[in-house]
Amino acid sequence: MTDGDQMNQRSDILTGTLLSPVSDDDSKNRFFSREGLAVARGGHKGKAIGVLTSGGDSQGMNATVRAVCRMGLYMGAKMYFIKEGYQGMVDGGENIVEAGWVSISGIIHKGGTVIGSVRCNKFRERSGRLKAAANLVRHGITNLVVIGGDGSLTGANLFRQEWGSLLDELVEQGEITPSKRAECSSLNIVGMVGSIDNDFCGTDMTIGTDSALHRIMEAIDAIVTTASSHQRTFILEVMGRHCGYLALVAALASEADFVFIPEWPPEKDWPDTLCKKLKQERDLGQRLNIIIIAEGALDRQGNPITAEQIRQVVMENLKQDSRITVLGHVQRGGSPSAFDRVLGCRMGAEAVLALFEATPESEACVVSLDGNQAVRVPLMECVQKTKEVAKCMSESRWEEAVKLRGRSFERNLQTYRMLTRLRPPKSAFDSLGHGTGGYTLAVMHVGAPCCGMNAAVRSFVRNCLYRGDVVYGIHDGIEGLIEGNVQTMSWCDVNGWVGQGGAFLGTKRTLPEPYLEQVVSRLKEFNIEALLVIGGFEAFRTVLQLAENRDRYPSLRIPMCVIPATISNNVPGTEFSLGADTALNEITEICDRIRQSAQGTKRRVFVVETMGGYCGYLATLAGLAGGADAAHIFEEPFSIKLLMDDVVHMQAKMAEGVQRGLILRNEYANSNYTTDFIYRLYCEEGKDIFSARMNVLGHMQQGGSPSPFDRNVATKMASKAAEWLISRLKEGSKTDDPNACSNPETAVLLGLVRRQYRFTPVQTLQNITDFK
Repeated sequence: MTDGDQMNQRSDILTGTLLSPVSDDDSKNRFFSREGLAVARGGHKGKAIGVLTSGGDSQGMNATVRAVCRMGLYMGAKMYFIKEGYQGMVDGGENIVEAGWVSISGIIHKGGTVIGSVRCNKFRERSGRLKAAANLVRHGITNLVVIGGDGSLTGANLFRQEWGSLLDELVEQGEITPSKRAECSSLNIVGMVGSIDNDFCGTDMTIGTDSALHRIMEAIDAIVTTASSHQRTFILEVMGRHCGYLALVAALASEADFVFIPEWPPEKDWPDTLCKKLKQERDLGQRLNIIIIAEGALDRQGNPITAEQIRQVVMENLKQDSRITVLGHVQRGGSPSAFDRVLGCRMGAEAVLALFEATPESEACVVSLDGNQAVRVPLMECVQKTKEVAKCMSESRWEEAVKLRGRSFERNLQTYRMLTRLRPPKSAFDSLGHGTGGYTLAVMHVGAPCCGMNAAVRSFVRNCLYRGDVVYGIHDGIEGLIEGNVQTMSWCDVNGWVGQGGAFLGTKRTLPEPYLEQVVSRLKEFNIEALLVIGGFEAFRTVLQLAENRDRYPSLRIPMCVIPATISNNVPGTEFSLGADTALNEITEICDRIRQSAQGTKRRVFVVETMGGYCGYLATLAGLAGGADAAHIFEEPFSIKLLMDDVVHMQAKMAEGVQRGLILRNEYANSNYTTDFIYRLYCEEGKDIFSARMNVLGHMQQGGSPSPFDRNVATKMASKAAEWLISRLKEGSKTDDPNACSNPETAVLLGLVRRQYRFTPVQTLQNITDFK
């Protein structure tokens, strides 16, 4: 199977926004739409683009290289691999190789970088850059895509600034002609950050970070079992010489007991604080402790804190059996996660568009991720901001360093410090043990279970208890509420929930409308003043039905919020639902295994059916991340002619020497052209050329442990939902109006829309929802 050889759908990061299919046999109307802009196929013939990877490798670089090359080829440009980074550019020769469509097949699932990356001291000197310029001009390359860290991007910007003078010098030396100098007069550069550390200011996530978090979480989940068996304390050292992002998010996603990061050193008495917390946890019956430390961790005086130092503190003070695990380059290894593959594809395509829209006066830019959107930001502005973080840390301006890392980093730190407390603060309770917040909130699930639900409940419960409020957990959704299956949630009740799949509170698809009298009776009985519903499309309909009946039942005039959680990602008002990332990773991993299983089999096509109901999100994004040849979905009607075109295309591929093909189909894509029909079509029409196999993935897509992304997003969304609900309750208490929560703005869905989280009234969303 080649990776995405004519995958005719493209999508934005996580959104599943589809573009028009393009047939290879169609010579007319070759374009796709980008934010309303028509991009013509073959519209940039005669231009040449070089792509290189530099600095440390990271998973997802190959997906990015592939996307850059195929987008450039699609638009008519010549594409060149520059192997071994800047060293290859300086040495030239066989290091600069023209790339074709087939030459980048079969790399999307590979970690590292297939075109190599070497740190090059020669390029730091002008003489080295002069050789590099000469090599580029010989191939007519005046557009450069650099995938690397801030050092690589800084070098690229200097190269661009010197380009004119370098060419003048080459003309003087007789290396190039004046006409060639005029033809290659300017150099356009676009950067993308490939770094597992996520240490570049200006982007929410760098290429490779999500995959590194997957490796870390796999290690922690494995360590937890052995640590619990022997009542051990494990100290896990992760990468992050100057940035604590990996350590912080891993701690947040694993409920680690303590974390050490360079941006926020612990107080001077950290050994006492650490030992006190570990002892209290063991006294409460906890059998293991996990401590995560970034390799660049410091104390407040700027002295390094090492894993061995922490182990000695724990051993000498608590006599606990303590072990150190240093993950090292394991974090850089393995296949990229689905997120990194899609991120690389999206950023690579955007980089090519940025190059072709650039002018000699344009500032060099870097393609980054802002919320849910790929954006272009000034390269050197981001580099300068990144360097400012290091300066703040060297001058012990810790709070400023955290702020410069961005809002996401700062909120992660605040959330971790709050959620990993042993118990709520004393100020949350009065002398009688009653909560000082005074509000009673409830949380429940409605819909199918998915990964991330438990992490969201844990975050919501602890956020509310931290403020001194009472939280009820409603088991089994609406049916459980009717039966009175309601439990008062304590701080310790949600220990260990963040990394568990499924839904510990239980979930059903039952909607409230037929049982409104019973629902209202239970809300009164438990004095529930605010409600959080975590689930899929049924959760949206539940809150909508409750909100529409507020005029009949005053007890429904309470603030209500939905957190979308479904692998189908079919909830209105959001571009991403909890559970979708985990399911996407499961599908992508299965596609990788299919690729591996067929290595000894020649010429085989796999037809794979994904879940998702009528929403083609999973099939489309898995097709993009898994390198599928086609993805058939409900949103894009297809005919037997299109299916036959795909078969003919597959026959042509096989004749050219390609061994494997992959076709994805969303479960409700078409009632007549079923998965079995497509499989039989390939069997019949492909006989004597290739064989076919069919796989229906089923409920394995809903299982497994939540991905780091789902754990992190669930924690953040639940925290935001708690803040919103409590703020609405406070506003209502100020007015002393029993009908304060009867307007549509008090029954909302919390969604991720482009660059921000947004609360949208469910009654507003009703008008744009296709319920059928």
